[in-house]
Amino acid sequence: MPRRKITWVAVADGSKALILVNEGSDATPLLTVLAKDELDNPSAREQGTDRPGRRPDTGVGQRSAMEATDWHELGEARFVRDFAERLNRAAERDRFERLVLAAPPKVLGWLRPALSQKTASRLAAEIGSDLTGLPVDGIEKHLARALTG
Repeated sequence: MPRRKITWVAVADGSKALILVNEGSDATPLLTVLAKDELDNPSAREQGTDRPGRRPDTGVGQRSAMEATDWHELGEARFVRDFAERLNRAAERDRFERLVLAAPPKVLGWLRPALSQKTASRLAAEIGSDLTGLPVDGIEKHLARALTG
Protein backbone atom coordinates (compact mmCIF):
# COMPACT_ATOMS: atom_id res chain seq x y z
CA MET A 1 0.00 0.00 0.00
CA PRO A 2 1.54 3.33 -1.04
CA ARG A 3 2.26 5.89 1.63
CA ARG A 4 -0.20 8.80 1.70
CA LYS A 5 1.32 12.21 0.98
CA ILE A 6 1.16 14.78 3.78
CA THR A 7 -1.33 17.44 2.71
CA TRP A 8 -1.53 20.79 4.43
CA VAL A 9 -4.52 23.07 3.98
CA ALA A 10 -3.77 26.76 4.45
CA VAL A 11 -6.94 28.79 5.07
CA ALA A 12 -6.55 32.56 5.28
CA ASP A 13 -8.15 35.92 4.91
CA GLY A 14 -6.46 39.24 5.62
CA SER A 15 -6.57 38.85 9.39
CA LYS A 16 -6.99 35.16 10.24
CA ALA A 17 -5.03 32.10 9.15
CA LEU A 18 -5.26 28.38 9.84
CA ILE A 19 -2.96 25.54 8.92
CA LEU A 20 -4.65 22.16 8.91
CA VAL A 21 -3.33 18.72 8.02
CA ASN A 22 -5.46 16.16 6.20
CA GLU A 23 -5.30 12.83 8.02
CA GLY A 24 -7.99 11.31 5.81
CA SER A 25 -8.18 10.79 2.06
CA ASP A 26 -8.85 13.25 -0.75
CA ALA A 27 -12.46 12.07 -1.01
CA THR A 28 -13.10 11.99 2.75
CA PRO A 29 -10.76 14.50 4.39
CA LEU A 30 -10.20 14.49 8.13
CA LEU A 31 -8.62 17.80 9.08
CA THR A 32 -6.69 18.55 12.25
CA VAL A 33 -5.69 22.12 13.16
CA LEU A 34 -1.90 22.53 13.36
CA ALA A 35 -1.73 26.29 13.82
CA LYS A 36 -4.03 29.27 14.16
CA ASP A 37 -3.07 32.93 13.88
CA GLU A 38 -5.08 36.13 14.07
CA LEU A 39 -4.15 39.74 13.42
CA ASP A 40 -5.38 42.56 15.62
CA ASN A 41 -5.92 45.12 12.88
CA PRO A 42 -8.22 48.07 13.60
CA SER A 43 -10.11 49.69 10.72
CA ALA A 44 -8.27 52.24 8.57
CA ARG A 45 -10.41 54.98 10.11
CA GLU A 46 -9.09 54.11 13.57
CA GLN A 47 -5.47 53.91 12.40
CA GLY A 48 -5.16 57.08 10.34
CA THR A 49 -6.43 60.40 11.63
CA ASP A 50 -4.92 62.82 9.13
CA ARG A 51 -6.78 64.05 6.11
CA PRO A 52 -5.39 62.95 2.75
CA GLY A 53 -2.62 65.21 1.47
CA ARG A 54 -2.97 67.74 -1.33
CA ARG A 55 -0.47 68.73 -3.98
CA PRO A 56 -0.21 71.63 -6.40
CA ASP A 57 -1.79 71.03 -9.79
CA THR A 58 -0.93 72.49 -13.20
CA GLY A 59 -3.56 75.25 -13.10
CA VAL A 60 -3.23 78.50 -11.19
CA GLY A 61 -4.35 78.02 -7.59
CA GLN A 62 -5.45 74.45 -8.20
CA ARG A 63 -4.65 71.60 -5.85
CA SER A 64 -5.33 67.89 -6.23
CA ALA A 65 -6.12 65.49 -3.43
CA MET A 66 -3.83 62.52 -2.86
CA GLU A 67 -5.22 59.10 -2.04
CA ALA A 68 -5.27 58.31 1.67
CA THR A 69 -3.15 55.41 2.90
CA ASP A 70 -5.25 52.40 3.84
CA TRP A 71 -3.38 51.24 6.94
CA HIS A 72 -5.85 48.41 7.49
CA GLU A 73 -5.20 46.93 4.05
CA LEU A 74 -1.44 47.38 4.45
CA GLY A 75 -1.64 45.43 7.72
CA GLU A 76 -3.60 42.66 6.04
CA ALA A 77 -1.10 42.41 3.16
CA ARG A 78 1.79 42.21 5.66
CA PHE A 79 -0.05 39.50 7.63
CA VAL A 80 -0.54 37.46 4.44
CA ARG A 81 3.13 37.84 3.43
CA ASP A 82 4.19 36.65 6.91
CA PHE A 83 1.84 33.68 6.57
CA ALA A 84 3.38 32.83 3.18
CA GLU A 85 6.84 32.95 4.79
CA ARG A 86 5.66 30.47 7.40
CA LEU A 87 4.50 28.14 4.62
CA ASN A 88 7.83 28.62 2.80
CA ARG A 89 9.82 27.67 5.92
CA ALA A 90 7.65 24.56 6.38
CA ALA A 91 8.21 23.55 2.73
CA GLU A 92 11.97 23.95 3.17
CA ARG A 93 11.77 21.57 6.15
CA ASP A 94 9.61 19.14 4.11
CA ARG A 95 6.78 19.33 6.64
CA PHE A 96 4.24 18.77 3.82
CA GLU A 97 4.25 17.31 0.33
CA ARG A 98 1.05 18.90 -0.99
CA LEU A 99 -0.52 22.25 -0.20
CA VAL A 100 -4.06 23.49 -0.70
CA LEU A 101 -4.68 27.23 -0.40
CA ALA A 102 -8.13 28.52 0.56
CA ALA A 103 -8.56 32.28 0.59
CA PRO A 104 -10.59 35.06 -1.02
CA PRO A 105 -9.28 35.99 -4.50
CA LYS A 106 -7.67 39.22 -3.23
CA VAL A 107 -5.73 37.30 -0.57
CA LEU A 108 -4.72 34.61 -3.08
CA GLY A 109 -3.33 37.47 -5.16
CA TRP A 110 -1.14 38.52 -2.22
CA LEU A 111 -0.14 34.93 -1.36
CA ARG A 112 0.93 33.60 -4.76
CA PRO A 113 3.90 35.94 -5.36
CA ALA A 114 5.08 35.49 -1.76
CA LEU A 115 5.37 31.71 -2.09
CA SER A 116 8.82 30.30 -2.76
CA GLN A 117 9.35 28.12 -5.82
CA LYS A 118 9.51 25.02 -3.59
CA THR A 119 6.21 25.90 -1.88
CA ALA A 120 4.48 26.76 -5.17
CA SER A 121 5.60 23.46 -6.71
CA ARG A 122 3.69 21.60 -3.98
CA LEU A 123 0.43 23.45 -4.62
CA ALA A 124 -2.25 20.83 -5.28
CA ALA A 125 -5.33 23.09 -5.38
CA GLU A 126 -6.67 26.57 -4.69
CA ILE A 127 -10.07 27.41 -3.29
CA GLY A 128 -11.00 31.02 -4.04
CA SER A 129 -13.35 31.50 -1.08
CA ASP A 130 -13.12 32.79 2.47
CA LEU A 131 -13.38 29.67 4.62
CA THR A 132 -11.96 31.16 7.84
CA GLY A 133 -15.41 31.44 9.44
CA LEU A 134 -16.39 27.83 8.75
CA PRO A 135 -16.10 24.95 11.20
CA VAL A 136 -13.52 22.29 10.31
CA ASP A 137 -16.15 19.94 8.85
CA GLY A 138 -17.26 22.73 6.49
CA ILE A 139 -13.67 23.20 5.31
CA GLU A 140 -13.44 19.42 4.79
CA LYS A 141 -16.39 19.54 2.35
CA HIS A 142 -14.72 22.30 0.28
CA LEU A 143 -11.43 20.39 0.35
CA ALA A 144 -13.03 17.16 -0.89
CA ARG A 145 -14.58 19.05 -3.84
CA ALA A 146 -11.26 20.74 -4.67
CA LEU A 147 -9.22 17.53 -4.57
CA THR A 148 -11.66 15.15 -6.26
CA GLY A 149 -13.32 17.48 -8.74
